[in-house]
Amino acid sequence: MASANSWTLEIASPVAAPRLFRAAVMDWHTLAPKVASLVVASAHPVEGEGGVGSRRSSEPNVSLSPPMDQQPAFIASMAFSFMKEKLEFLDADKCECKSTVVEGGGIGVAIESAASHIKVEPAAGGGSVVKVASTYKPMPGVEMKDDDIAKLAKESVTAIFKAAEAYLVANPGAYN
Repeated sequence: MASANSWTLEIASPVAAPRLFRAAVMDWHTLAPKVASLVVASAHPVEGEGGVGSRRSSEPNVSLSPPMDQQPAFIASMAFSFMKEKLEFLDADKCECKSTVVEGGGIGVAIESAASHIKVEPAAGGGSVVKVASTYKPMPGVEMKDDDIAKLAKESVTAIFKAAEAYLVANPGAYN
């Protein structure tokens, strides 16, 4: 039986925690196709109004992606056509959430389960620090290189937050 594996990540940002959390986590399904169109073709709510129990889906953009040899590793390595996640916990005031991947994203193919805990904390100077802790459990009999999985996931999460950050820096009135 495969055991669960985990990874953690911290990302510093000049953007205030509440703005970054709202843009990169709570409203990512709306913002992603605008600011990360090379990566995300579409994203939309599937169930719920954004609170606990809500589900959303995102589809990678294969048609607009650059040639495979010019893609960041996390794009070239996407071996799935969609991912649905369920929000398990949300405290918008504390900029914290927990979610699980419930369909797609390798679930049922290479990964039995995957969950993430994201917290965006205030930092000195008005910025923030994004803290991510993720666990995943490989499917029984599937050999996975933990370093490769963690690297891919960290690159993907960093790209999400940096895309939201760039948008917020360029649009100081957004998500206030």
